[in-house]
Amino acid sequence: MDQILDWDKQLLLFLNNLGSPLFDSFWMIITNRLFNIFIYISLLIYFAYLKSWRHLVYLFFFTCLLVLFTDQITNLFKIEIGRVRPCHDIEIQQFVRLVKPTCGGGYSFFSGHASNSFALALFFSSVFKYNKLLFKSLILIASIVAYSRIYIGVHYPSDILFGSMFGILSGLGFSLLWSKIQTILSN
Repeated sequence: MDQILDWDKQLLLFLNNLGSPLFDSFWMIITNRLFNIFIYISLLIYFAYLKSWRHLVYLFFFTCLLVLFTDQITNLFKIEIGRVRPCHDIEIQQFVRLVKPTCGGGYSFFSGHASNSFALALFFSSVFKYNKLLFKSLILIASIVAYSRIYIGVHYPSDILFGSMFGILSGLGFSLLWSKIQTILSN
């Protein structure tokens, strides 16, 4: 296990130090939660245009539940696992290129940004009936958001990997629930 954690730290330092001050502002925009919020509010509005405002209320509520679920589970894991963020890790913090002004909360495993981004990507892909272009676009955006957490120096690659996997599973689970709700609403 120690060897895996060492590789994780080495990979983080390699990827994190590929960054350049020239691109820091771009990655800070990507990692900002408002970036995802803008994308998904746009999709909610488009959904209302396609369906109805009544359906939008259900979708908005369900989307909030999904984010609440992934956030709470992520926070439980962070507290239980207790792995410090790279920028707080005494062993490597001097080598971490911290892009944002502060390091953030104390714990990193697993990434809430990654879990939320992938959960929303999978869920909204199912809402829009797995439109291939939308699916690919949302997965690409989720991947970029997840990578941004390594770029700015606040998560290890394993935090991103597990956060992404949890997000995918959550998105698929909520997609199944949403399809059942849609069946009920259409009757």
